[in-house]
Amino acid sequence: MSNPAVVEGVLERITYANEENGYTVARVDTGRGGGELLTVVGSLLGAQPGESLRMEGRWGSHPQFGRQFHVDNYTTVLPATIQGIRRYLGSGLIKGIGPRIADRIVEHFGLETLDIIETAPKRLVEVPGLGPKRTKLIGAAWEEQKAIKEVMVFLQGVGVSTSIAVRIYKKYGDASISVVRNQPYRLAADVWGIGFLTADRIAQAVGIPHDSPERVKAGLQYALSQSTDQGHCFLPEERLIADAVKLLQVDTGLVIECLGELAGPEEEGVVRERVPGPDGQPVTGIYLVPFHRAELSLAGRLRKLLRAEEDRLPAFRDVAWDKALSWLAGRTGAELAPEQEQAVRLALTEKVAVLTGGPGCGKSFTVRSIVELARAKRAKVVLAAPTGRAAKRLAELTGAEASTVHRLLELKPGGDAAYDQDRPLDADLVVVDEASMLDLLLANKLVKAVAPGTHLLLVGDVDQLPSVGAGEVLGDLLAPGGPVPSVRLTRIFRQAQQSGVVTNAHRVNKGEQPVTHGLTDFFLFVADEAEEAGRLAVDVAARRVPAKFGLDPRRDVQVLAPMHRGPAGAGHLNGLLQQAITPARPDLPEKRFGGRVFRVGDKVTQIRNNYEKGANGVFNGTVGVVISLDPDEQRLTVRTDEDEEVPYDFDELDELAHAYAVTIHRSQGSEYPAVVIPVTTSAWNMLQRNLLYTAITRARKLVVLVGSRRAIAQAVRTVSAGRRHTGLAYRLSGGVLAGVDRFSGGPAGTEGTDGAGEEDRWETSPGAPRTFLTGAKGAG
Repeated sequence: MSNPAVVEGVLERITYANEENGYTVARVDTGRGGGELLTVVGSLLGAQPGESLRMEGRWGSHPQFGRQFHVDNYTTVLPATIQGIRRYLGSGLIKGIGPRIADRIVEHFGLETLDIIETAPKRLVEVPGLGPKRTKLIGAAWEEQKAIKEVMVFLQGVGVSTSIAVRIYKKYGDASISVVRNQPYRLAADVWGIGFLTADRIAQAVGIPHDSPERVKAGLQYALSQSTDQGHCFLPEERLIADAVKLLQVDTGLVIECLGELAGPEEEGVVRERVPGPDGQPVTGIYLVPFHRAELSLAGRLRKLLRAEEDRLPAFRDVAWDKALSWLAGRTGAELAPEQEQAVRLALTEKVAVLTGGPGCGKSFTVRSIVELARAKRAKVVLAAPTGRAAKRLAELTGAEASTVHRLLELKPGGDAAYDQDRPLDADLVVVDEASMLDLLLANKLVKAVAPGTHLLLVGDVDQLPSVGAGEVLGDLLAPGGPVPSVRLTRIFRQAQQSGVVTNAHRVNKGEQPVTHGLTDFFLFVADEAEEAGRLAVDVAARRVPAKFGLDPRRDVQVLAPMHRGPAGAGHLNGLLQQAITPARPDLPEKRFGGRVFRVGDKVTQIRNNYEKGANGVFNGTVGVVISLDPDEQRLTVRTDEDEEVPYDFDELDELAHAYAVTIHRSQGSEYPAVVIPVTTSAWNMLQRNLLYTAITRARKLVVLVGSRRAIAQAVRTVSAGRRHTGLAYRLSGGVLAGVDRFSGGPAGTEGTDGAGEEDRWETSPGAPRTFLTGAKGAG
């Protein structure tokens, strides 16, 4: 490669951008060469089309694409030509100015345009069609952009991408540079999208020592928060120390010393407690404070509900069950099987109960029967599910209103719920479907809002994947010897036996290979290589299934991948499916953000909990369709599965990902007419029985597997590698918890401890960088 060089030009378009490492391929107009564009490659993430760039780097050559400029770093400079100014203003950089308004402003002020916006923004009212309101908005947006640029110049020096810089500025405003320089580890707690690794890189750049106790403590909490991403509520002390030593590359003694300080009364950053490990043997568990408090609170409250003397369904204590069930059969047109009958009695006579079972075993009909009988006695029945789709399905099934758990509790900004122990739900019976999705923190919020005497019924399939968030709540409630009564439905009804989807789900769950010949609703397309399987899955989902079965490829067909990365992963397949289902059209606006392009008609999903959006927040996993995209207002609107229209400013688009393909974990609680599942050996470590079982059970009518028989066999024979680290089952069974070093809410085993609500402010964001706590009260 040649000597260092400097190139200046206007960024015309970005052809490729990798959000994770910032690598970008772009086309730049240098103003020379008769309008020919120069290809530049390197770290340009955050630069916007229309900006004039001063790029430092080297010239090189690509065997396929020819001469190109490799960028080491860049700065933005204001354009000096009419065309440059028009392009710059129309790029969407300044809120309130899109291409049409940019044309009008430049036509009116010419080369003075940028000076006018900078020094006399009120003069913008001279432009036809611009009123005082929009003029004020443009002036404010320009000032904010200038301030962000200053922060960016500083942050670029410490290796932070522009999109992260914007978020840092929005959080701290004028204090941004001071916080970054003096308290860099705060960023990981406060700013969504910055994890420990980014904060650590910044800390290193601003001179914080490698062996600083501040760094080690932040690293320990990061290691714990990473483990909650994997579903654990705590980590055994030895494992946490080993993980932290590997992560931080510091001496073991220093890690042990810092962990002792974190668990001490001065800092209260973590809780150290003797609890049983997954094999039942006692271990010293280290918890982040919110998870410890949630576990104590949930166990205490469930035991309190079970023992409550009040009963809001007293009519069922001495009901004539023969008459009641006979009346019910007349209402529903079908008799209950004995185990269904047992479940009905249990839900209406016990304060807390669990109903579990696989597909085709009559869970839905049982729930409908329970709701019918309760309503016949004029009971107030409240129905909820963790996702919008599951709630809709529950409402259709019972003919009563159902909502998501988040909406039911009316979660507010910060994560606090409007309904809790001080203001419980007005309900005689609360039914929660898809309860395998309930993580520890959400389950605790829910149970807090159930009044003593109210009956709580949790319904779910315990053989599916456990929740995305930390904990294994449904599994813990069903643990042998626990106090919560339950019924497991096992009989597959005759109608369901005719479904290849249902019979194969049960075969896989028993460790048998699925039948893929001679069925009308379950198919296998063999493709041994991951690249081939990816291409074939796209063809099947976008063209073949819609053509053969008359289904809408966007609404009715869902691709479910075992993992996000790789040629048959959800990330890559989303790009291919978008091209096939929602291709670019010259008459439709689109917005590039990082490595993604958003278009009207795109199927998208929210990838973090955001309590500020929508009527009651928009939560991780919410799916919707882009219905409008406004370049002038720099806003995109999504209609969610719950029929709510939610606006996103362009700088919030890192909260959205495409959802033509999603990982199987993210599909929990959803149901689709047809699913296409790429199963390849490239996902070898992810291939497990409960993963494939969960994917198959997401389909209502049709399953198409695409991949290799070897990969499917591996998934079927591999039982999940072990239970999560959770103490809930132990606490529920009344285990004596000894050896608690510190807990500020009372001794171990304290019933009903609400932990001051600190667990409410933690949120789970799979598929996105994690935030973690720098103290007991960090933001989630």
